Amino acid sequence: MNVSKAGFEAVFQYSGMFKEGMLCTIYLSFFTVILGFVLALVLAVMRMSDIRPLRFLALDQQGRLREQGFLFALSRFNPVSFIATVYVEIFRATPLLVQLFIVYQVLFHKDVINLPAVTILGFVKLNRFLPGVVALALNSGAYVSEIIRAGIQSIEGGQTEAARSLGLTQGQNMRYIVLPQAIKNILPAIGNEFVTIIKESAVTFTIGVADLMAAVKAAQAGSFRILEPLLVVAALYFCLTFPTSKIIAHFERRMSRGDKR
Repeated sequence: MNVSKAGFEAVFQYSGMFKEGMLCTIYLSFFTVILGFVLALVLAVMRMSDIRPLRFLALDQQGRLREQGFLFALSRFNPVSFIATVYVEIFRATPLLVQLFIVYQVLFHKDVINLPAVTILGFVKLNRFLPGVVALALNSGAYVSEIIRAGIQSIEGGQTEAARSLGLTQGQNMRYIVLPQAIKNILPAIGNEFVTIIKESAVTFTIGVADLMAAVKAAQAGSFRILEPLLVVAALYFCLTFPTSKIIAHFERRMSRGDKR
């Protein structure tokens, strides 16, 4: 299979579709990052919560603390953390493509959530775009929640105790002391996840989203060229992910300057 100048010229006739596909990929990634981060923050808080409605079972009839047994295990059960843990484990253990089909063919089925076949942002079909965003956000939220949880837990407990001694509430401690340090610690991992989202958004073309891969299929069918459209889309994905990773690395260096002083 040869690469030729004529092949690229035939592919460049579909430059408009590649432009729209690139914009659609950016839109997908942007909305996925926002929704996924909000969901991840909620999941991280749920997993770190201490809601134990059956904690009274930890005491026996004499009022002494149980050390083991079934009732002791029930007293430590946290339903909120359990729900979040089950969610995270399921979405991390199943393929994104399967999740995408479940969201599109089940959740957004006309008998459940019937989206209108309207065009938004100039050329994006809402009934294809929104299921793709939801599926990507649900998947990303499971991964990012673990990143956020690890970042929060990496902060020394002594800082929380110092905040309490100064009269700060739990919310103020989280907002002014824990989260700023945690964000600095997890920024590289969050950046990698954002780059991953840009690349994984390519699976949405399977449900009819007009992203870069949809432009590739149209160019291949119209130009009868296989390799050239793939090389073009690989270059476009590189143009999206490489500068993004460098920008994130720049902010990471700036945030780490205080540690070197």
